[in-house]
Amino acid sequence: MLQPGQRLGPYEVVAPLGAGGMGEVYRARDPRLSRDVALKVLPEGIARDAELLARFEEEARATSALNHPSIVVVHEVGQAEDRRFIVMELVEGESLRQVLARGPLPVREAVRIAAQVAEGLAAAHAHGIVHRDLKPENVMVTRDGRAKILDFGLSRRSAVAPSRPGDTLALRQKATAPGLVVGTVTYMSPEQVRAEEVDHRSDVFSFGVVLFEILTGKPPFRRPTPAETMAAVLTEDPPPLSNLLPSVPPALERVVARCLEKNRERRFHSAHDLAFALEALSWVSVSVPPEVTALPGPRRRRAALVAAAAGVLLLVAAGAGLLATRAGGRPEAPSFRRITFSRGAIRSARFAPDGKTVVYGAAWEGDPIRLFTTQAESPESRRLELPDGDVLSVSAQGEMAVSLGRRFLTLHLGVGTLARAPLAGRAPRELLEGVQDADWAPDGETLCVVRDVDGRNRLELPAGTVLYETEGWLSHPRVSPKGDLVAFMEHPLRWDDRGFVSVVDVAGKGKRVASQTWQSAGGLAWGPDGREIWFTGAPEGAGRELHATTPDGKERVVLRVSGNLTLQDVSRDGRALVSDDKWRRRVFYAGAPGERERELTWLDWSYPRGVSRDFDELLFDELGDGGGREYSVYLRTTDGGPAVKLGRGNGLALSPDGKWALTATLATPAQLVLLPTGTGQPRELTTGSIDHRVASFLPDGKRILFGGSEAGQGVKLFLLDVEGGTPRPVTPEGVTFADGVALPISPDGKSVLVSDPDRAVAVVPVEGGPARRIGDLLGGEVPLGWGSDSRSLWVVRRGELPARVALLDLESGKRTPFREILPADPAGTASVNPILVRPDGGAVVYGTPQILSDLYVVDGLR
Repeated sequence: MLQPGQRLGPYEVVAPLGAGGMGEVYRARDPRLSRDVALKVLPEGIARDAELLARFEEEARATSALNHPSIVVVHEVGQAEDRRFIVMELVEGESLRQVLARGPLPVREAVRIAAQVAEGLAAAHAHGIVHRDLKPENVMVTRDGRAKILDFGLSRRSAVAPSRPGDTLALRQKATAPGLVVGTVTYMSPEQVRAEEVDHRSDVFSFGVVLFEILTGKPPFRRPTPAETMAAVLTEDPPPLSNLLPSVPPALERVVARCLEKNRERRFHSAHDLAFALEALSWVSVSVPPEVTALPGPRRRRAALVAAAAGVLLLVAAGAGLLATRAGGRPEAPSFRRITFSRGAIRSARFAPDGKTVVYGAAWEGDPIRLFTTQAESPESRRLELPDGDVLSVSAQGEMAVSLGRRFLTLHLGVGTLARAPLAGRAPRELLEGVQDADWAPDGETLCVVRDVDGRNRLELPAGTVLYETEGWLSHPRVSPKGDLVAFMEHPLRWDDRGFVSVVDVAGKGKRVASQTWQSAGGLAWGPDGREIWFTGAPEGAGRELHATTPDGKERVVLRVSGNLTLQDVSRDGRALVSDDKWRRRVFYAGAPGERERELTWLDWSYPRGVSRDFDELLFDELGDGGGREYSVYLRTTDGGPAVKLGRGNGLALSPDGKWALTATLATPAQLVLLPTGTGQPRELTTGSIDHRVASFLPDGKRILFGGSEAGQGVKLFLLDVEGGTPRPVTPEGVTFADGVALPISPDGKSVLVSDPDRAVAVVPVEGGPARRIGDLLGGEVPLGWGSDSRSLWVVRRGELPARVALLDLESGKRTPFREILPADPAGTASVNPILVRPDGGAVVYGTPQILSDLYVVDGLR
């Protein structure tokens, strides 16, 4: 046993934390990064078995790629003094077993913890990793209540420590082939007991056992001996949960029962579906209302739960008119029918005029966006005989407006060639390039379009006739059934989906705002009676709800669910076509070409903002649910170390010495703030009327170059001393910022890249002077940053998948291919941005938004 103060490799032991069949665990200090870690020293039996050790290390390294808030991070697998060890994230808290020693959890708390565990399982399963030994001992609960799964992959390779005497069959294995029983028998799936091959559905069963125990205090199949326990797992049904816990909601009881199905084909097909079901339950009261309890069985089920094909979607009635009423005054919940079953992103979907046929554009399993058709009553989809593209609108006459070659520049903003095509497919007729969105007018001949013209986003009806334009961006235009109004989403900031519903009069009577501002706004259609506008928006985070508003701004809630809805269309008989979109923004670090990439995602929406000079540290924002309404700024080492929260706002850049993070507030006008990366206090750099949006340190670290504007004026570049003083303008008005980058300053500190008033990329002297346009960029190509010689640029073409990065020599115009960038799991990848390239090309950090969607038809809305 190691003693405090003893070293194992670079790690200094601080104190023992525990011991078991998988080895001894210590709290240790990593002096290189000044952080505490959990150090697990493996037993000699594993360390001396070459084959077992090789398999163990392979699995541990695969696990190290899992960066998810519900999974304990594996930092390193190492060896020192003939001892093999694993270095893991140190979790301040206690195991779920210790929590349960005080008794079962309240239902609401149990559902919250279980949903987090399910999300962690889903992340692991997406990487092909199955836990095989999920139990309360392998779940930690942090001091702030976050559940984290331990020991992914460890039980796959060796026997596990018993959770109580006689609980474990301590059988060693040297492979994962059929015929070997591994795991803690109380939590084994039937296929584990039979020593059959297992997949992710085995973890779903074990999860069900753990959830049953969290709720009741005891597992459903535990018997006096391991043999009796195994027999119960194989042959006996679990006791009815409601017999042990009368207050359990019927929906939750059904979730547990489905997890514990003996036949794995009848369990949840994925941990993602399971997590979705539990998230739905977390939105509602966990007590059973008397009127639901009193209903007969079938009616009770309908009132308490709406079952979708892939999971459970529990509705929350909110606002007048959400639920229809049956005789006796009890509400009739809307019904959901899932109609897509592939893995990837649904970009758009529309009802055909018959109200039964659905046309949608989806990027399944990493493929480009393609057009499909299905029936609302059928689970089968058929690909249309059309080029790759997306559906934008279907006219009353049955003709589609499609976006050919649609590519997404960000998660939400796509662009393609507008074309018209018959519903049956076949040859489309191209109309207009560079269109973001479109909708048919009632006559079926005129199209309303959204596109960029001269740096402004324009709403046109017909094309060429401007109804409204903005420096922000517009989405989801829908012409009213009478043709007199156009409703659309308006987003004040480029690349941000915060926004509100606006309505413009076709006759030129002006635009008016028709809703409050939503943190996430997207998806819009006129309601079935043509008097309301239905839309989806989230007050915070990414949990969009379905709302309705009138053109004069009278809002109401139509539907609240746990999940993230995007309204795609509304039929004339009132059925809604919605997608449930699981959003996540991921971050990856890539070293030299050919090296394995490392995922650095922290919470749900990690956005890389800046890196240290050596690319050892990453500054990033959390912009989703985890980041909160004011967003959060984090710092993390690129070796996969834990993230440190620095403060609120938007991160902009790291100082050259790494001691300060430059950030901007979310207020208007936005102000610049320096956050210390170590000890120290935040420093407000600006307090004036300039709206500061992008900024970078100069290489000397003494000055900051920022872009900003005052009310009614165009954007300029300014220089500001870090120690204070008055900002000095260095350009005239009218500059914007090169897409995908935040003020890239050349390594020699003399030049910066911007876009001039004509949207052309230009090089501007930092100290002021005339701009020089870059004439060697190809169509759609944008700069990412400077090469180490300050005479070349890293460039990429926006919206391409995979992203193809090249080095452009500014003097000769020569373009040298560098590398292609795409995550190993490309399903649902919307784009690759931003891309941060070290000037010498030795490392890359990139971000990529991911959408995993299911499409539903919802009936019974009011």
